[in-house]
Amino acid sequence: MKSTLFAALCMLTAGLCQASDEKIGDQVVYVNDQDKAMNAAIAKAQATLDTFLKVAESKPSGTLGYKLKVRFEDKNGAEHIWVTPFKREKTGFVGVVANDPEVVETVEAGKSYPFSRAQISDWGYVKDGKQVGSFTVCVIFKSMPADQVKRYKDDYGFECKD
Repeated sequence: MKSTLFAALCMLTAGLCQASDEKIGDQVVYVNDQDKAMNAAIAKAQATLDTFLKVAESKPSGTLGYKLKVRFEDKNGAEHIWVTPFKREKTGFVGVVANDPEVVETVEAGKSYPFSRAQISDWGYVKDGKQVGSFTVCVIFKSMPADQVKRYKDDYGFECKD
């Protein structure tokens, strides 16, 4: 069975996740491609993507940190990586890779890449200090030590509904 890398829990958006001694940092988590909870989270993200894109276009007051998690793949494997900023184009999307890839060698953090809607596995933003979306992150929390999950929730405003 194949594993896919879900990179970086921390949302590397401007001002949201700056290197700091106070906040917990990024973590990389391997998840089996057949993981039912993760696949359900991806399906939920894809089913609600149009709603997210409308919000991202209008950027209501009190919101920031709009991001997409995108599946990149090369000969080394597959990896889901946060992309921000991003924009829609006629044939898909283009955005800046926000995390250093661990497996995929064909993309680099800080560089812009095109991607399709089918590659999007999650989305998220911050509204009034709380995370909206980030469904895959909530699944990852289920396999992490409780003290680390608490830190992510406290530091970044995650409110996962189990």
